[in-house]
Amino acid sequence: MTSIEQAGEVVRWCRQLAKFSESRGETTRRFLTAPMRDVHTALAAWMSRVGMTVRVDAMGNIRGLYPPVVSSVPAADAPRLLIGSHLDTVPNAGAFDGILGVVMGVALVELLGDRRLSFAIEVVGFSDEEGVRFGTPFLGSLALVGDVDPSLLDLRDEQGRSLRTVIRDFGLEPGRLPDAKAPAGSMGYLEFHIEQGPVLENLNLPLAVVDVIAGQSRATATFTGRAGHAGTTPMKLRKDALAGAAAWMTEVERVATATSGLVATVGRLEVEPGAGNVIPGRATVWVDVRHPSDDTRKAAFERLKATATEIAGHRGLQMSWEPRLDQASVSMDQKIASMLDRAVEQAGFPAHRMTSGAGHDAMIVARRMPVGMMFLRCEKGISHHPGENVREDDVAAALEAGLKFLDEIGRAGRE
Repeated sequence: MTSIEQAGEVVRWCRQLAKFSESRGETTRRFLTAPMRDVHTALAAWMSRVGMTVRVDAMGNIRGLYPPVVSSVPAADAPRLLIGSHLDTVPNAGAFDGILGVVMGVALVELLGDRRLSFAIEVVGFSDEEGVRFGTPFLGSLALVGDVDPSLLDLRDEQGRSLRTVIRDFGLEPGRLPDAKAPAGSMGYLEFHIEQGPVLENLNLPLAVVDVIAGQSRATATFTGRAGHAGTTPMKLRKDALAGAAAWMTEVERVATATSGLVATVGRLEVEPGAGNVIPGRATVWVDVRHPSDDTRKAAFERLKATATEIAGHRGLQMSWEPRLDQASVSMDQKIASMLDRAVEQAGFPAHRMTSGAGHDAMIVARRMPVGMMFLRCEKGISHHPGENVREDDVAAALEAGLKFLDEIGRAGRE
């Protein structure tokens, strides 16, 4: 099978697996819900056909191991390259976010035919990256790196069921979570993923190599004033919390626009009392700030906090600031990134580096081994939406680059 033919199969697999959903007519698949078992069944059959041994670990990650060339070292102890991404989705998702990276891994093994490499390949489909069901992301990759805090097992979903109970009801044993940890001799981790943004499409490029996953800071800024009648309170006597919040929101945009590489988003606004004829007495603004440099991100975050305090003071308002997240940026392994650059060029395409503004399993796996990521162009930059789409020729390009990468990392391992 050629890479072009396999690319069609990859797209078909992603669209077929998207039909396994909790809700009819859309793709919604949360951690260890019934559709996840259907995905496991389908992938396990494919993995077995291409020569992989398959297991599901105690966190519900499906793992397919393709053994190396016959040697005196047992396959379980041989050096291995992990390829993976996540199988869960956000509500009403597209067909490619996450799952494309898992399907790509199996497709690469299938393209090898009967050829064995000097190292094993383990394809991992993580059970949870989005964090939709339990409010905490990366449960699957945290298990892979052995960083599952025991307290996580007490988390409860909207139905009041604990993570521990959900794992057991899926037929797995929480006590075996240590067995999910990747072997100490793992060579590294590779994640194929749609870009989830419009940059590659605007550059007319099929692929990019990720050099860093941006750090994130999140907070809520709450402006408190005084509610009042919309018709009887003169403008000069108002303490309008929403007007103060709006003034600050424009500053968020100004600071981000003026700082190279910074993105800042106000994605949620809560207004009280929330009536059209009442001056808002309270407004809570949710802000998200990201940048590949942690120093730049933190400086901008503190500047926005100070600006919020200043605006509130000028308007006679109170402002309270509650940090919600401080996540450091994660650099990809430069040796793997360079190998991916060369693989892309050997496949006949320009090498291009870029930052990932979104979080990925790779940032968790990086705690334990070298990691690399390859982005594929996605149509109009759409993601987390049913309109998500990839081009088959871009998938074929990624498959060709993936095969070149496997050859290069194998050579590097022998040197």
